[in-house]
Amino acid sequence: MPRPPALCELSLDQLAVLVPELLLAGHLIDRAGMPHAIAAFGRDGMRNIAIEEWMGASPVYTKRMQRALAFEGDGVETIFKGMQIDVGAPPQFMDFRYRLHHHDRGEFWLDHCGALMDVEPMGDEYVVAMCHDIEDPTFDATAVATNARAQVRPIHRPPRRPADRTPHCAWNVIIDESHPPLPVPEQAHRIAATRAARVELDPIDPDEPGGSDYSGPLVDDLRFADWSRSALVRIAEEVSLQGHLLALSFLMALRARTDDEELVLAIGRQQLTGVAGLVAERLRVALDLSGDLDGAAAVIAVHPAFGPRAYVDIDVELTDRLVVRLGPGGAARADGAWPSLIDADHLEPFDALVRGVDPRLRGEVLGDGPEGLVIEVVTDDEPAREADEVALTRFSTGADFTFAERGTPVALRPT
Repeated sequence: MPRPPALCELSLDQLAVLVPELLLAGHLIDRAGMPHAIAAFGRDGMRNIAIEEWMGASPVYTKRMQRALAFEGDGVETIFKGMQIDVGAPPQFMDFRYRLHHHDRGEFWLDHCGALMDVEPMGDEYVVAMCHDIEDPTFDATAVATNARAQVRPIHRPPRRPADRTPHCAWNVIIDESHPPLPVPEQAHRIAATRAARVELDPIDPDEPGGSDYSGPLVDDLRFADWSRSALVRIAEEVSLQGHLLALSFLMALRARTDDEELVLAIGRQQLTGVAGLVAERLRVALDLSGDLDGAAAVIAVHPAFGPRAYVDIDVELTDRLVVRLGPGGAARADGAWPSLIDADHLEPFDALVRGVDPRLRGEVLGDGPEGLVIEVVTDDEPAREADEVALTRFSTGADFTFAERGTPVALRPT
């Protein structure tokens, strides 16, 4: 049966557009999930959930990306390279700038922080929760994947005084033998045991034209069009896994606070619904896809909720009909990751995704048995109202963010 192009079949130009979109999609996960965490557990509960979520996922996926792109090391340069390909720091939206002093010392600052732009209107208490309470332990948790004696400490950070202060924040990163070694967070040990953390992906072809790894010097910006096609496929798959790992860590943090599994699953579905719809809309525009069944099939094929294929058991068939099968197997279902939250009684995340392509689309269950959940995408006469979960996620300035071409990357040498 005809199928839309899989990730590995996209052109280099398409992949170069897709990768930053996937990084931003991962960042929008919290914009989609945290409003519902606040409703259930309050602002302090949300703060603690976010801390545990990022401390669980970040050390795991940071190490995966280092290995995939061959830049493992124990210095500040390695830490900075990891930040550049991290859903916590999507390029330009979180405009990290770097200065590398030597192996054990560097600085970074944010000329623009999209997360701050989202939170600042909510008041100083929310800014402190994000820029102090959450960042302090989670920056260190990211650094510990590289060196247990690395410390990330603020030079200055919000709340901004004066209100228009730039850069939005600045930080020192220092590795010193006198620093007590930080342990790998307990949450990260649990996330490391998931199938998402251990899934094997296709290696990068070192003989393809373009960059195949990041073993060279740190550069000020990653221009993804400079990479090889197989490298971009691997990066896209790793970034999609970052989203799954973050969502699994989010669910784990919820379960630490309640025995009500239905509440946990409901919040997980609300998170997935919000991010699925908004990301589908952005992907359709970014890849210049049609707002019809063809476009919906193409979006489903590359949407981070349903990738990588080594992790998610999914089949997409497109003829004069669009039929999607979410299989009963696959590591994602065994982990209880996003695809497992979609079932015959809960199509809301799937409906939000296809309506991000065309608001007239929705899913209709054709079967739910040993072969998995089979859904046909059908077209209604009238557009559906946007889901509340998508509307909440749309409050993020990331919803309308536009990436720009910023020229040739410049190598950053130790000063």
